[in-house]
Amino acid sequence: MPTRRSPLSSLAQTWLFGLLMLLGLPALAFELSQVQAGFPDATRLADAEGELPATAVYAGETLLGYAFETQDITPIPAYSGKPINLLVGIDLEGRITQATILGHEEPIMLVGIPEQRLVDYADAHATHHVNQRLRVGENLDAISGATVTVVVLTETVMRAARRVAAEQGLIDDPLATPPAEVRHDVFEPAAWETLVGDGSVRRMHLTHGEIDEAFIGTAAEAYASGADPDSTFIDLYVTYLNAPTTGRNLLGDVVYEQMMERLEEGEHAIGVMARGDYSFKGSGYVRGGIFDRLELSQGNTNVTFHDSDHRRIVRLAVDGAPALTERDIFVIRENARFDPGEPWELGLLVRRAAGPLETEFVRFNAHYSIPEAYIERPEPLVEEALWVQVWRDKTFQIVVLGVGLVVLTAVMLFQDVLVRYPRVFAPLRVGFLVYTVVFIGWYSLAQLSVVNILTFVHSLMGGFSWESFLIDPMMFILWSFVAVTLLMWGRGVFCGWLCPFGAMQELINKAARKLKVPQLEIPFALHERLWAIKYIILLALFAVSLHSLGQAERYAEVEPFKTAVTMRFQRDWAFLLYALGLLAISAFTHKAYCRYVCPLGAGLAIPARLRLFDWLKRHRGSCGTPCQICANECEVQAIHPDGRINANECHYCLDCQVTYHDDRRCPPMVKRRKRFEKAARASSGASGDLSPANAAQGSQANLQRIPTLQEE
Repeated sequence: MPTRRSPLSSLAQTWLFGLLMLLGLPALAFELSQVQAGFPDATRLADAEGELPATAVYAGETLLGYAFETQDITPIPAYSGKPINLLVGIDLEGRITQATILGHEEPIMLVGIPEQRLVDYADAHATHHVNQRLRVGENLDAISGATVTVVVLTETVMRAARRVAAEQGLIDDPLATPPAEVRHDVFEPAAWETLVGDGSVRRMHLTHGEIDEAFIGTAAEAYASGADPDSTFIDLYVTYLNAPTTGRNLLGDVVYEQMMERLEEGEHAIGVMARGDYSFKGSGYVRGGIFDRLELSQGNTNVTFHDSDHRRIVRLAVDGAPALTERDIFVIRENARFDPGEPWELGLLVRRAAGPLETEFVRFNAHYSIPEAYIERPEPLVEEALWVQVWRDKTFQIVVLGVGLVVLTAVMLFQDVLVRYPRVFAPLRVGFLVYTVVFIGWYSLAQLSVVNILTFVHSLMGGFSWESFLIDPMMFILWSFVAVTLLMWGRGVFCGWLCPFGAMQELINKAARKLKVPQLEIPFALHERLWAIKYIILLALFAVSLHSLGQAERYAEVEPFKTAVTMRFQRDWAFLLYALGLLAISAFTHKAYCRYVCPLGAGLAIPARLRLFDWLKRHRGSCGTPCQICANECEVQAIHPDGRINANECHYCLDCQVTYHDDRRCPPMVKRRKRFEKAARASSGASGDLSPANAAQGSQANLQRIPTLQEE
């Protein structure tokens, strides 16, 4: 009859299980069914040995490979500032068997690009070897509009797979420090006493008494030799012979050269010398056998020596050496991966009878560290940051963007000169707008967004990482430039020159005006109140982001940037209709979206109030009262009726500055020109010579008496 468990018993078991979990008992984060996508024959999972949180995948008792989550090994920040988590499997040959996305918060994928495209991209990593260099656009097909996301995904998968494969011994550790190199140019003549004194030769002296103490408590304790406890059991000397100071001094030049010629690439020779009652070679050693009393250890590697690894030293060439009965060279082969710069030890096994047919043994270690003067240590390998690789791969885009920003900086610095030459300035501005749309927007996909502002604010609130911003060099350079120009001139430099969607609207409006398309002029009173809409949208997005950044990124689709620029109009019809509608409106009302809706412009206008310079010139006492030319011609209506320029709404197109210096349209300049011409005529009439040369001289003479603009 089955036993019925009480509710209290079930509750106690549940509580005990939870307690054991809290105490750190291992639990698998993924299930067998998930791993079977990469290992169809898998029947069970088990914790893998090592420090990395990997899981061994078995089919019965047969090991198939390893599976792991990337966020536990390589949490590389992606575009959102948070890592992409994948379940990755690798087989015993070091090949990727699966790369399954478990979670991400990439804004480009939340709305716009179908999720399946990212899933398919991750699956494409399967069958590639972990040591293979995968590049987006070469081995893997890129996803248009999600360059940063896919680059981070690939690096996350491959870097985590290499680390697990290296730890499990499937590949060589790519981050392992290269072995030290012996400096063959370093040699100092030295006697035996000097070599022993500076550590070039290490000594291990054991007495019979020390051996007897080592066997106390074992079955061999009763089989002591009975020798004098203070007498020498073995006096052992160990050295590294590849270094010229030890090798040449001990062996002599001829023998040393012969030894080095016989050593293959990656092989090393050690010298073992001894005297006393115990032989490190042993009387049982025969040709073709193993030296069973010696074992070299370095790290997790143990090396035993065969007869083919052994050479006798006929005599020592060094002065002052003691009478040593055993003098031998042992060769460490290349497969041991021996590093002469790392400490190692030579183990001596001492055997003693423990009965008629039984023996006991005790190990004694002679420790050795090479003097630093004999070697040269390479710089330890450091895994290159992903953003460094991305910057190197985008050298061309960075250079072209840098040239464009230098040109724009020159325009800003020398604006007072350029605006005096409209025939030069007008095509320069149109050309730069085309460069912004084509290169910055469609080619480099470097459209800034309010999402960047929200992400930056949240990173400051916790978990700030430079790498997440450096991962996209074009965006980082643009944001850095915009940050500087905000303090110098305000938001207008970006909104009027560097925003691809804003440049599209302006180019469309310019074409519409050329085609005589009627323009809708909004009354200034209404226009001034519509400014508030974009600030309300910005505050609403920020409030939503405090609850859920992902949700705020969805609502940030109020920006048509992703549709028109990042995805080049390749989206669902609803998004496409919205973006095209805003561009169509710009043909009738100049940059309506930028003026009234854009939350990015609102986000830039707030810090722009700290700008240091105000270089836009106005005629005191004339602009606004009575002259309204600039105010009527300002296409974004950033000039108040009283003549003041609202820097928070100005797009820095510099059209008002062109008018400011135009002595055919600007009333103060027209007045100044007429006074100049009148003075020139008066001067020419007084002299009675109306020749052009004298008229010019008279003009120059009277020019000094004309008040300057500031005086007016």
